[in-house]
Amino acid sequence: MASNRILAAVIGGIVVVAAGVAAADNYASSKQSDFFAPGKHQFYVWCAGGKDYMATQQGKSAVDAQTKLYDSVKTSACWPVWQGRVSG
Repeated sequence: MASNRILAAVIGGIVVVAAGVAAADNYASSKQSDFFAPGKHQFYVWCAGGKDYMATQQGKSAVDAQTKLYDSVKTSACWPVWQGRVSG
């Protein structure tokens, strides 16, 4: 009787852990594919000694969009930090 409960608890724990790993892997894969995907990318623009803000930029990838955004703000000592790809 006690061994059945222990076995059920172990199986239940394995199922919960497997579900958590699958969900985390799906989130990481989506974020990674968004980084390399074309479209509109969102950035947090950090400005040294100035006011930080959010911005979006079209690009072939996050690197392309970040480069375009950086070129437009580099005279103001700001650096765009990628937050993710946005729809629309």
